[in-house]
Amino acid sequence: MFHSIKAGLAILLVLSLVLACGGPSDNGETGTLKLYLTDAPIDADNVEGVYITITEIQYHWEGEWATFEDFEGPMKFNLLELTGGISVLLGDFELPAGHYTQIRFMLDIPEHGPQPPTSPGCYILFDDDEEEPLFVPSGGETGYKATGAFDVPVNGTVEVTADFDARKAVVLAGATGRYILKPTIKLVVNDEAGSIRGSITDFSDHTNIAVFAYEDGDWQDSEKDEPAGDGNRFPNAVTSYVVDDEGGFVLAFLAAGVYDLVVVEMSEGEFEQVLGFVSNVEVESKTETTLNIDIATLESAPA
Repeated sequence: MFHSIKAGLAILLVLSLVLACGGPSDNGETGTLKLYLTDAPIDADNVEGVYITITEIQYHWEGEWATFEDFEGPMKFNLLELTGGISVLLGDFELPAGHYTQIRFMLDIPEHGPQPPTSPGCYILFDDDEEEPLFVPSGGETGYKATGAFDVPVNGTVEVTADFDARKAVVLAGATGRYILKPTIKLVVNDEAGSIRGSITDFSDHTNIAVFAYEDGDWQDSEKDEPAGDGNRFPNAVTSYVVDDEGGFVLAFLAAGVYDLVVVEMSEGEFEQVLGFVSNVEVESKTETTLNIDIATLESAPA
């Protein structure tokens, strides 16, 4: 009897130590991540589609990468169909409850090689129906990391959107003449994000208009300079939108805060000039801010 009690106490002691040392994943506390995909429009007006094929999605937890077992890949998307606040659900995934900062997407995409692939999983479609494969600069096996903090609640659900931003991601490598895809994905918690919707008036004297959103105080005059190497103009913009024929624009999945908008004239997808600024635009979570912009009253610099 004495030995049985001692054995039972020993088992309880071991179990208590295991539970004390483990995280939520060890004690069975889980929640659900609803993961969406969206994009910001690309500037070039001769591009009909930017296609990517996602073969696997992974999450970073307790210093290790783990696979979303419930992801039903491969999934192929035209990112340019996911702009202006449009998103697509990638899946509902059960995860250990806790805090996360990274997800990565494994793509069907080749690294640089002597011959282009015959059937690329990631490619650009131009308006003349010509296709150009997308390549990775190096290390395709590491995936495309998306960063941004979110919490998976115990027995609850968090909705998160991965914003791909093809404008920054797709670049023409001058040395090789090939298009490469750089990882520029950010994670946005849907309940903590808002949007700006509006229109541009009095723009008939200008070719094409694009609107870029900057976090308050982030704009620098050097943003509009010719980029070095394979970079982009307006590198620190949070998101952007190419104004439609009626002057409408949508800046979606913005974290709550204050933004400065930069209104730019484009010509055949190429930068022409900065037309002006709209300063101190407030965005609240789960709220759409309405903003109509008259080009004649734009500010010459952010206030």
